[in-house]
Amino acid sequence: MPKIKILPHEELCPMGAELDANKGDTVLDVVLKNGIKLEHACEKSCACTTCHVIIKKGFDSLEESSELEDDMLDKAWGLEPESRLGCQAKIEDQDLTVEIPKYTINLAAENH
Repeated sequence: MPKIKILPHEELCPMGAELDANKGDTVLDVVLKNGIKLEHACEKSCACTTCHVIIKKGFDSLEESSELEDDMLDKAWGLEPESRLGCQAKIEDQDLTVEIPKYTINLAAENH
């Protein structure tokens, strides 16, 4: 069973976490199931960047990103070569180390 190590995030997961995952789960589904409130404004439809994560270890074990995901990621704050949308990053059989960026761009929340 693969594990996801979440690096400490000041607001969402101050102590960091090590989470069990199943092959085929998305990073977003695993963190939400474990009580980490990672934003997902588009309800996992690959239409925003609020679930942007950086895969610090295990990036190459993930399925390649789609063109739609790449287009969305271009709009993400703090984009890095190992960036993925949590809702699209499906876990295979390798452990992952994940960083949740400090900021996110949530146009829906900013307009209220």
